[in-house]
Amino acid sequence: MAVTPDLTNSDSIAREGAGEHVDAPELRLFVMGLFFIFGGITSLNDVIIPKLKELFTLNYTQAMLVQFCFFTAYLLIGIPGAKLVKKIGYMRGAVAGLLTMMVGCLLFIPASRTATYGLFLLALFVLASGVVVVQVVANPLISLLGKPETAHSRLTFAQAFNSLGTTIFPIAGSALILGSLAKVSADQLSGAELDAYRTAESQAIVHGYLGIAVALAVVAGAVWLFRNRLQGEKHEASAGLTGFDLLKRPRFGFGALCIFLYVGAEVSIGSLIVSYLMQPGVMGLQEQAAGKLIGLYWGGAMIGRFIGSAVMRVISPGKLLACVAVGAITLILISIGTTGSVSGYSLLAIGLMNSIMFPTIFSLASEKLGPRAADGSGIINVAIFGGAVVPLATGALADLTGHLGFALLLPAACYAIIAAFGVYARRPAPDLADRTA
Repeated sequence: MAVTPDLTNSDSIAREGAGEHVDAPELRLFVMGLFFIFGGITSLNDVIIPKLKELFTLNYTQAMLVQFCFFTAYLLIGIPGAKLVKKIGYMRGAVAGLLTMMVGCLLFIPASRTATYGLFLLALFVLASGVVVVQVVANPLISLLGKPETAHSRLTFAQAFNSLGTTIFPIAGSALILGSLAKVSADQLSGAELDAYRTAESQAIVHGYLGIAVALAVVAGAVWLFRNRLQGEKHEASAGLTGFDLLKRPRFGFGALCIFLYVGAEVSIGSLIVSYLMQPGVMGLQEQAAGKLIGLYWGGAMIGRFIGSAVMRVISPGKLLACVAVGAITLILISIGTTGSVSGYSLLAIGLMNSIMFPTIFSLASEKLGPRAADGSGIINVAIFGGAVVPLATGALADLTGHLGFALLLPAACYAIIAAFGVYARRPAPDLADRTA
């Protein structure tokens, strides 16, 4: 999901066989902090979706435009973001991404004052553009900060901090954003009263993102102090869309597809949790109570990633990926086929199954790309566009059938393909020169 540099400074690089790693242990905490930040911000979408759905009286398809605009940034910014980081380096690239995120947060102010849904979507796109650049820095850098043979478990461990952010942010966001819902609803108002209501109620969103903007400014300042830490940093040059030729390599192409499907499935489920748990046939919760349970979904991913980083030292990552994908399908079917708490908590437990999927798919797909890892990471960044497409399709399916449970069969189909990839990639990848596997 990012670029991997070819650093050659003798003070920063230690060679281990065919691989390289950066001798900068203090940067590990910095990178884990980045995972925490962009993970938490991404998960806040699950909280503001029900808020905006009520304020602007949206159907599920319209509400899923939140995720569509957010994850479209991966399609449009993924390759340019990789090229930017190649040009200015990791640390300056991180600063650029953090400042872009800050601008996105500040755009919530005019969106609220004008009570315009389109401006909220624009703010989310700008915010996501910064997230993309930060991810371009974070994923390959954590892979380089240690020995190549432990890259799988190290990336999974770092992703656990991503999940820590996705666990904490929704809980705090639900209390701040969903907790302010008024006793009246937007569908009871019109004209000036409706605009005033939307402006007043969206202030909770503004306050939350203003706080994030301040934090981002502080972090960007701190990262700037480390801007020259990776002296001698170099990247392999690439032009245009040449990285797409890697899709001819079946293992990489299959993995990129699975990143598309995984992100789509994960985001679809997270986006519908509040509405799903509010259904009388499930748990019948109020919005704020349902919103706080989003933390269980992302918290399961956090716990699973800490466990997975250890388990993958003794079990083939591909086999483990196939097992958890089958587990996710099973939980979806249980949730659809039951009622009450069993139905609700089965859906939330899918977070535990999701835990190792992204970092494992990423590392299995990128295995042995060597000097082409930068281009491969940029392509995988584009594949995260699945977070825009699959949720929108899931929302449309829910609107068409009038049944959220039926719509969840689409994420289940995504997990089935991921399970097949796990079986396919259970053995070590061939060298880059061999494009037949």
